[in-house]
Amino acid sequence: MIERYSRKEIKSIWEDYNKYSIWLEIELAAAESMEKLKIIPKGVVKKIKRKAKINVKRILKIEEKVKHDVIAFLTSIAEVAGKEARFLHKGMTSSDVLDTCFNLQLKQSGDILLKDLDQLLKSIKSQALKHKYTLCIGRSHGIHAEPTTFGLKMLTFYQEFLRNKKRLQNSIKEISTCAISGAVGTFANIDPRVESYVSKKLKLSVEPISTQIIPRDRHAQFFSTLGIIASSIERFATEIRHLQRTEVLEVEEFFGKKQKGSSAMPHKKNPILSENLTGLARLIRSSVIPSLENVALWHERDISHSAVERNIGPDATITLDFALARLNNLIKNLNIYPKNMLKNLNITNGIFFSQRVLIELTTAGFTREEAYKIVQKNALSSWKNNSSFLSNILADKKITGKIPVNKLKKLFNFSYHIKKINIIFKRSLKK
Repeated sequence: MIERYSRKEIKSIWEDYNKYSIWLEIELAAAESMEKLKIIPKGVVKKIKRKAKINVKRILKIEEKVKHDVIAFLTSIAEVAGKEARFLHKGMTSSDVLDTCFNLQLKQSGDILLKDLDQLLKSIKSQALKHKYTLCIGRSHGIHAEPTTFGLKMLTFYQEFLRNKKRLQNSIKEISTCAISGAVGTFANIDPRVESYVSKKLKLSVEPISTQIIPRDRHAQFFSTLGIIASSIERFATEIRHLQRTEVLEVEEFFGKKQKGSSAMPHKKNPILSENLTGLARLIRSSVIPSLENVALWHERDISHSAVERNIGPDATITLDFALARLNNLIKNLNIYPKNMLKNLNITNGIFFSQRVLIELTTAGFTREEAYKIVQKNALSSWKNNSSFLSNILADKKITGKIPVNKLKKLFNFSYHIKKINIIFKRSLKK
């Protein structure tokens, strides 16, 4: 991923030096196990550790000739470690190193993403509690529906990202496996106990059966989870973009003192962070389909998945890390305008109380069809003529003939719509 959308901690996981360092760790752990099993001479690992160094430039230079990254790596280690290096990779195949390393990198990245989610959840929860009873209009199809609260709106995102956290935890567990099983996964040339030892040392689980590669359905789940999280980010970003529109302006992204919104129009304050998050979400989701297609490999292995994973591994995780951090910063510093929310609530002259009137009419004896027709006529008239819905209702003799005026007035009460908010908060925030 380009520097613009990369953060240092997660980026370092995918740098060549870290990758080759993990490769060496895997090789040394395998050799250490073989020493204990008396498969190779004692003291080999100690000597290699003392001499071995990761030289990225040298590895890449050798690879230019041999056209094989693992061989290039092993050759570069042998150049500095000496004759003991011949015991490295004994009975192993390239995928043992590549797949175990890739899974470890995904696990390391996933752990950072979990921390990102924890920070985001904290920020969302704070806004939800702060605006628990801040009235705003709920919208369906983009049209005013009935009142809700901004806190409840935030709480929906809190629950969604809680689910995302659980999904990611499950996917990290799914991807945290190790395979050191040799060519076509039969352990013909390597003791299964080596795999167990390496797995334990790397804090991974043993892959129950690997065909020479770790099954790619595991990776498909991991990248699909990243895609779902990206979609949640986009849903949040889209909500903010809609609410920041000039004619709505219920929330607004923070705007720095020296920030500029447009090269041509000095008055502009645009939702650029939300728009950027929408774009980044698309990019992250683009890794899902290739990861699903990687599941269907030929026989015991092929490398059609390799180029895909070299790209989507770093790109998807680095981009999601950046997006979660950006969203967290946006939510923490979001400008929220309760007065505008109240103003927008009132622009439809109370027609969102239509369901209350409908229910009361059916309670008073009208059929639902009759009641709906009466209420809809008055509501649409109010909307068309910019008149008070309550006034229209009180002027309708069909209604006042059945329901007292005082009772009708009591129906037009905002508190009615938020009386159960506390119940929703309690069940959503319980641990």
